Amino acid sequence: MTELSPDASLTQDESYTATSHKGLSYPLGDYAPTVGEVRRVGEGVSWARIPMPGSLGHINTWLLEDGDDGVAVVDTGILLTMCSDAWKVLFGQGLAGKRITRVICTHLHPDHIGLAGWLCKKFGVELWMTRGEWLTARMLTVDAREDAPDEMIAMQRASGWSDDEIAASRAKGWGRFGKMVFPMPTGYRRLQEGDVLDLGGNLWRIVIGSGHSPEHACLINDAASIMIAGDQILPKISSNVSINVTEPEANPLGDWLASIDKLLNLPDDLLVCPAHGEPFHGIHTRLKALRDEHHERLDKVASSLAEPKRAVDCFTMLFNRPIGEHNRELATGEAHAHLRYLERDGRARRVIVDGVHWYHPA
Repeated sequence: MTELSPDASLTQDESYTATSHKGLSYPLGDYAPTVGEVRRVGEGVSWARIPMPGSLGHINTWLLEDGDDGVAVVDTGILLTMCSDAWKVLFGQGLAGKRITRVICTHLHPDHIGLAGWLCKKFGVELWMTRGEWLTARMLTVDAREDAPDEMIAMQRASGWSDDEIAASRAKGWGRFGKMVFPMPTGYRRLQEGDVLDLGGNLWRIVIGSGHSPEHACLINDAASIMIAGDQILPKISSNVSINVTEPEANPLGDWLASIDKLLNLPDDLLVCPAHGEPFHGIHTRLKALRDEHHERLDKVASSLAEPKRAVDCFTMLFNRPIGEHNRELATGEAHAHLRYLERDGRARRVIVDGVHWYHPA
């Protein structure tokens, strides 16, 4: 396995925005499993935790009962020795005597798919993902060129990065995504909105969200009132919502807010099992907080545009921590996403001067 230094831009799960988790309840209390432990959280669902470097510190792996002694794995951890070692401990302890029947990945970020190929190969099982996540992951893992593409340099310059910051980014090279992901299977099983997976008699319905990633799969067991939420709903941090070089004219924050409106139609009594943090009740409270706080930040940026802004000029309005070399890429992507939303919403207009994107009041 690989040993790499933590880099928030590789997982895209790091948050730079303050969010309120007021009104949520955590029915399992201080129940998080340690390495090697598996803890049951509800009908057909158990919980394991894979340690990771960086401030997140872990990813939750959800283990869904799938027939006699069978377990379907949801999300896997990064291609790092510390993650694969944790799995090996699990195989000898909490999962001893269990069969891995399939690997399900909610979305493409390396802390979710990094060991999916390894588990599929080890147990001879299939990988299940949505098409948008699968295709994007495959593209990123095989893009192994050494030099950053010209489009990436142009985007950094458009955002207001200095020449020194661009040079430092260029020195890191390209293709870092692929270094965090074990080679994925050549084929996969597609998940689509409304699909129902029958796992040992437990029925899991697929609900798709977007914004944090292209086509994020959530799994809902309506009978047991449990939701495997991945990064689409996290209890205490707001998932990164960024514009990136693969789709530079996208409106991911628009997708994210539309997904929140869609998910607000789900039952409010679901036990939400997130990729990071603890299972919680209060899905509607959390979704409304995420929606409202994004709109507050949008209003704050919009009201500041009397003095034109670049993406880098919005950091202090959007983020609750210093932005430096280790998190500048994600912060820039999220700042761009807010400015793009305002542009599409008719509250800002973009003026390009010498390759730099300046946003003015509409």
